[in-house]
Amino acid sequence: MGRFKRLFKGWKDYLWIILGSIITAAGINIFLVPYKIAPGGVTGIATVIYYLSGERFPVGVTMLVLNVPLFILGVRFIGGKFIIKTLFSTIFLSVSIDVSEPVTTYFANFYLTKAERFSATPDLLLYSIFGGFFMGLGLGFVFRSGATTGGTDLAARIVHHFIPRLTMGQLLLVVDSAVILFAAIAFNSFLLALYAILSLYLSTKVIDAILEGVNFAKAVYIISGKSEEIAQKIMAELDRGVTAIRGVGMYSGEDKIVLYCVLHRGQLHQLKELVIKIDPKAFVILTDVREVLGEGF
Repeated sequence: MGRFKRLFKGWKDYLWIILGSIITAAGINIFLVPYKIAPGGVTGIATVIYYLSGERFPVGVTMLVLNVPLFILGVRFIGGKFIIKTLFSTIFLSVSIDVSEPVTTYFANFYLTKAERFSATPDLLLYSIFGGFFMGLGLGFVFRSGATTGGTDLAARIVHHFIPRLTMGQLLLVVDSAVILFAAIAFNSFLLALYAILSLYLSTKVIDAILEGVNFAKAVYIISGKSEEIAQKIMAELDRGVTAIRGVGMYSGEDKIVLYCVLHRGQLHQLKELVIKIDPKAFVILTDVREVLGEGF
C-alpha cells in the first residue's frame, strides 16, 4: 500500500509538471512573446534572441540550449538530486512552447484581431497582466511538484554557491533585473521594460499564492481583562475555537490571558463588534494566515 502511494505521488507530481508547463507555454505564446514582453529569466533572454535573430531561433529551443550549461554547472556545484524532475520540466516546457506556438498564435490572432479591429495599437498592459498571471499559475504548479524549470532560479543557486552572503531572493532580483535591462536595450524601449517588470511581479505573486495558499483567513490575538467572557461569545456566536495563552504584562506585572483565534475574513467585523461590546479597552491584533488545515477549514 505504501509503495502504491509513493508511485501515485510520483505520477501526480509529473502530471502537475505537464499541466503547469502547458499553462506557462500558453501564457508565453499568447500574451508575452508576440508583444516583446520579456519578464526576466531564460524566457526573457530567449524572447530577445528570437527577435534579434529575425525569428529564426524558436523560443523553446533557445530556452533549452541556454539551460544546458546551467544544468552542467548545477550538477557540478549543487548536486544531482534535484536533476530528474527539473530536467523533465525544463525539456517539457521548452517543447510545449514550440509545439503549441502555431496553435496558440492561431487562436490569439482569431480572437484578438476581432476584439481589436478598431484599435491602432495592442493593449500591452492587459497582455503583461494576463501573461504574468498565466506564467505564474503554470510555474506555481511546476514548483508545487518539487521541480523547477531551470533558468533564473538555477542560475541564482549557482551564484549563491560562490557568494553565500547574498540571499536567493537578492540574487533572483539581480538576475531578472539584468535580463529586463538587456531586453529594454535590445528592443530600445523603456516602456516594454516596465510592462516586463509588471508581468514578472504578478507571476511571482501568483506563484506565492499557489505555494503558500491564498490569504483567506485571519489570526486574532486578544488581550483583555474579560477574556473568559469574550472567548465564550466567540465560540457560541462565531463557532470558532479559541486558545488561551498565559502571559505577563511587563509594565503592570499582572498575569494576562491572551486569546488566540483563527477565523474567516468575513467574520472579522462581527468579531470586532463582539469584543468592543464586551470590553472597549481590549487590545486586538490581526495577522494574515496563508493556509489553515483542520476542522472548520
